[in-house]
Amino acid sequence: MTQKTCIFSLFLLLCFSLTNAQKKSLVTKFTSEKITVDGKLDEEAWQKAAIATDFLMIEPVNGKPISPERKTEVKMVYTNDAVYVSAKLYDTEPNKIAKELTTRDNFANADHFGVLINGYNDGQQEFRFFVSAAGVQIDLVYTEANNEDYSWDAIWDAKTEITDFGWQVEMKIPYAALRFSTEKKQTWGVNFYREIRRDRSKYTWSLLDNKIRNESIQAGILEGIENIITPTRLFLIPYSSYYLTANKTEKTKGEIKGGLDIKYGINDAFTLDAILIPDFGQTKFDSVELNLSAFEQQFSENRPFFTEGTDLFNKGDLLYTRRIGESPGIETAANETIEGYPSSIKLINALKVSGRTKNGLGIGVLNAVTEKTSVRIKNTNTNESRLAVLSPLTNYNVFVLDQRFNKNSSISVVNTNVTRNGDFKDANVSALVFDLNTKKNTYNLTGNYKYSFINNPGDLENKNGYSTSLYFNKSSGKYRYGFGADYISDEYDNNDLGINFLTHYHAVYGNVSYRLLKPSKTFNTFSVNINNYSEFDNKTDKVQALNLNMNINTTVLNNDYYGFGINARPHIIYDFYEPRSADNSKYVIYPENIGAWFYYSSNYSRKFAIDFNPSYAIVNEKDRANYGFFLSPRYRFSDHLALIYSLNFFRQNKNIGFVDFDDANNTIFARRDRITYTNSLEGKYSINNKTNFNLAIRHYWSYVTNHDFLTLQSDGTLIDNATYAKNKNSNFNTWNLDLSYSWWFAPGSQLSILYRNSSSLFTREFSRNYDTNLKDAIDNQNLTHIFSISFRYFIDYNSLKNSRIINSFTAPKTKTRF
Repeated sequence: MTQKTCIFSLFLLLCFSLTNAQKKSLVTKFTSEKITVDGKLDEEAWQKAAIATDFLMIEPVNGKPISPERKTEVKMVYTNDAVYVSAKLYDTEPNKIAKELTTRDNFANADHFGVLINGYNDGQQEFRFFVSAAGVQIDLVYTEANNEDYSWDAIWDAKTEITDFGWQVEMKIPYAALRFSTEKKQTWGVNFYREIRRDRSKYTWSLLDNKIRNESIQAGILEGIENIITPTRLFLIPYSSYYLTANKTEKTKGEIKGGLDIKYGINDAFTLDAILIPDFGQTKFDSVELNLSAFEQQFSENRPFFTEGTDLFNKGDLLYTRRIGESPGIETAANETIEGYPSSIKLINALKVSGRTKNGLGIGVLNAVTEKTSVRIKNTNTNESRLAVLSPLTNYNVFVLDQRFNKNSSISVVNTNVTRNGDFKDANVSALVFDLNTKKNTYNLTGNYKYSFINNPGDLENKNGYSTSLYFNKSSGKYRYGFGADYISDEYDNNDLGINFLTHYHAVYGNVSYRLLKPSKTFNTFSVNINNYSEFDNKTDKVQALNLNMNINTTVLNNDYYGFGINARPHIIYDFYEPRSADNSKYVIYPENIGAWFYYSSNYSRKFAIDFNPSYAIVNEKDRANYGFFLSPRYRFSDHLALIYSLNFFRQNKNIGFVDFDDANNTIFARRDRITYTNSLEGKYSINNKTNFNLAIRHYWSYVTNHDFLTLQSDGTLIDNATYAKNKNSNFNTWNLDLSYSWWFAPGSQLSILYRNSSSLFTREFSRNYDTNLKDAIDNQNLTHIFSISFRYFIDYNSLKNSRIINSFTAPKTKTRF
């Protein structure tokens, strides 16, 4: 090779490196042409728009250029109302394009196109809009901390069309669905996504390098949006619902409810959401379980207002929104019973304001008010009753300031406050939270400091405590590692508006991992993770938790998933919570254990697929073991119809746990067997991408048989108790069935019909026959039937303002001669 050739080659290599270091950019243009979102792409504006192409694969071969036969071309234009996106997605086999119909926000078995928009171009948050080849819409908010949040739903439009060259997409994304600064000249982060389902190939316009954890900072640049005059962002969503309730013990009753949701854009960056007279009657049922632990069961939030667009409020992990409207406990005497205990406290109203300034300061305020609720308590000896306040008028508030900087880091200040009317306790928690990343996102440092204050009524002592944590990790490359520590004081308490199970401990933990960045001859993906967690009681330094685990997760070339792991507790631990002592002064010693699990999940692109997950663990104690399995076959009959069945079985032999206090106030444990079955069936029939029938059935059965009773000693050991003879066996059944119909007849407007029946049954005397328990769950006196119809209608103020009805009131009146 000559010297000139070498110099020329080095020059080309340098130019290539510099080109790759620069972000891709797309310049959009304003159009005054009316664009009809129909998937045809026949407007003149599309012919003149710049093209984003040259997509790169992100999976399975990261960085590989898209093949010419799968060429993808994307264009964007904008008006004063919205940005419009069109895409041509070439495919030499259009008949193989996957296009399963589903409910909204469900990718299922379909090809997809998406646009990812960051209105601040700060590498922190993206609003992502996807549409399947069947026209099903998916939208979500992405942040590095919370990953993808599908609970957020925006009002936007998309249409698709299968063509002889592949398929094409047309999208309208109103500015109301986005957040951006008030600058006259906008610079946005943008990326485009394509997935070809049949071979699980995923592509983006600007490469998402799998060596880098943060996806948003890898977006390209969108320029050209200037001097837009955005319309008033005011949306009204009135709704009305009818409920018909019936069961065997009460008379059938009907109820009509109505209310209003308001969404108002204070400006292009800040939005106010409010609900007046809320109605959450059609939210998903909770998967209730038999809870024998020292802690409450935690449930997912199903109410849309508290799930949509709440990523800012989740900073610091101080908010558990199920506390809002939760029925609290109330103290009663042994001879008293509560009549008509409500399952929830009525929410009067709620609002949230959130947004971000042009300098990256996020501001969020969430406020909710629940009504005063009283219950009647009856004395079972005298039959006299008294009225007691279960929950006073209560105000819940969250305030967040979140400053972003360097396009990958943030510092936040968070405050939660619960104020109760009258002689009830108030609570306040404040936190400082930070998430710092190096410029190249190679290393990350996160941490927080939280302080809680409980203002107790009367002569009760006020309580304050704190919690702090620090975690450092290498967050890029094949080899990654991290280590951190936590410290939680005895009186730290955020449970009035958050959820926290453990206090008075300190912990250290670490992890190391390896992953393939490109497919091998055997695997599309492969990763090994080793984790350690050690936890110590603050007062005694005794080990109260110790976990070691290793897991391997792989996807083979045909996109079947295999995973397995080993879990171990190599040392005894001291549990300060299971004895249920008021001051956590008692503890019980639990022995070492070791276990293993395996997981197989076949490729969901096939009509028939199956998930299988067996597990087994042995405890260092005679005949004590845990084992079970999860089995879930699924079958897609067509693009319209699919069913998923799941069976989860778990057995604990010679498990040991708390059962009672005896008359001498000794702490009584039991050696017991526990067997749990969870059967569920999910089904969907989609008429089209706007109309769906959905079925969800769940039967949960768990029973416990106590064999030996034990007395807890002061040194944490247990001795046999031959005198305790109460029946503390447990048998718990829950049954839930939801059959629903949903029709999105216009953007943001929905008609939904739901039939639901549900019951729960707890007994001490029971049969171990499955059929008997299933029959008891369905036929018992508590089985409740609910039929409901809900109608929601989305009203854009701008459309209303221009309507004939409004104009008839506001137009100047002309004089009429008689």
